[in-house]
Amino acid sequence: MIQETLGHLLPELELDPHTVSALLCASAAAVAALNWMQRRRIQKKMEEARRMRDLGLQCMEKAVQRFKQQNPGADPSRILSLPLVELAEKLKEGSLSAESVLYTYVDKALAVTRELNCLRHVIPECEGQLRDLQGQKEKGLLHGVPVSIKDHIGYKGHLSTCGFAPFLGPPEQENSVLVQVLKHQGAIPFAITNVPQSLFNYDCSNAIFGQTLNPWDHRKSPGGSSGGEGALIAAGGSILGFGSDLGGSIRLPSSFCGLCGLKPTGKRLSLSGVTVPVPGLLSVTGAIGPMAQDVGGLALCMRALLGDALFQLDPTVPPIPFNEKLFCASTPLRIGYYETDGYFLLPPCMRRAVRETGELLQEAGHTLVPFAPPRVDYVVNELFMRGAFADGCSTLVDLFAQDLVDPGLKPQVNCYRIPVLVKKILALLVRPLFPRLARHLDALCGVR
Repeated sequence: MIQETLGHLLPELELDPHTVSALLCASAAAVAALNWMQRRRIQKKMEEARRMRDLGLQCMEKAVQRFKQQNPGADPSRILSLPLVELAEKLKEGSLSAESVLYTYVDKALAVTRELNCLRHVIPECEGQLRDLQGQKEKGLLHGVPVSIKDHIGYKGHLSTCGFAPFLGPPEQENSVLVQVLKHQGAIPFAITNVPQSLFNYDCSNAIFGQTLNPWDHRKSPGGSSGGEGALIAAGGSILGFGSDLGGSIRLPSSFCGLCGLKPTGKRLSLSGVTVPVPGLLSVTGAIGPMAQDVGGLALCMRALLGDALFQLDPTVPPIPFNEKLFCASTPLRIGYYETDGYFLLPPCMRRAVRETGELLQEAGHTLVPFAPPRVDYVVNELFMRGAFADGCSTLVDLFAQDLVDPGLKPQVNCYRIPVLVKKILALLVRPLFPRLARHLDALCGVR
């Protein structure tokens, strides 16, 4: 049938149907071969990235072993049991050495990642920074504190992948502003943590470095996209880490892993030097924020960061220092709360957590005021989703086309790949029965 049709359509070419069929088969074979070659190139890049990660882990493991041999009396359990505020005080006064703290946490992080796969890489340069600290007379608020950072927070000489193979290119040429300020305050970045492919996911898995597990239940997710940070800190492999949050990427891992996390107001901390898969988002503002075991650790971190060093390095950050007077004030607060926003369905355990927190705040003398968030549907679809996917998902689709899609993201990516016109038609068809799905599909079409 195909041969007869081709014979009628192409008589002027003087090609018989058998020749045309052969050409089509050859073209199909060429396309298949090109696809195979592209997949093979991607796989080789991934294999090299995994090899470099393993070499880095082995290098730091040897450094830890050398430290243990030279310091047989070191007590890691004492160091690991200290909360961040107390650890920072002991490091600053000199009753604990920065060397012993760093190698203790590196050793614990290596053990944790063997179980949870939460590290994307280690930072061997931390040893050089440790030597530099030993000669410093002025000590910052985070002097000697080992910190971990999320994959896409730039560190000179290391990759910022966002979980994407296309980003396995040249390493960062400069430290991000956040890393510069951390070093200015004496902190020692020592580990880079895993993220989900594209960062637009509430799990933590990518095709390069694999799945990160929840430290409390390996059958469950640590949350995303700062899932590597959440798993590492919750399992004791880091005492202070930094994630990022656009739609819950600090808050969800903190919840899933049992941590304290802070999403500051947008642009409160610098985003300079932070890689994002979809640049230029305007209606949705992401934020860099700290993650720790307790609120005191978050407060210490913000005290250290919100100072002249940050404001001079990034003039786009409002020069508003940490307000110690307001933070330490004992004046009762008036706090608004809600158990549900009327849009997302919450399980009983989350409602109970809100009620219990409200009761504790009331017992402490604060006034609780219930309220209903307005226009949540509009915020979710028109501001968040349409803002995050303003180009109709084309940037993400192009990136996924150059990569192997992580199995957990395939349904999500398939939705991105639907042509805009088809999304609009589908939204129209399903609107009578599934209005929320219709609004989501319409929002994925991007700006009108």
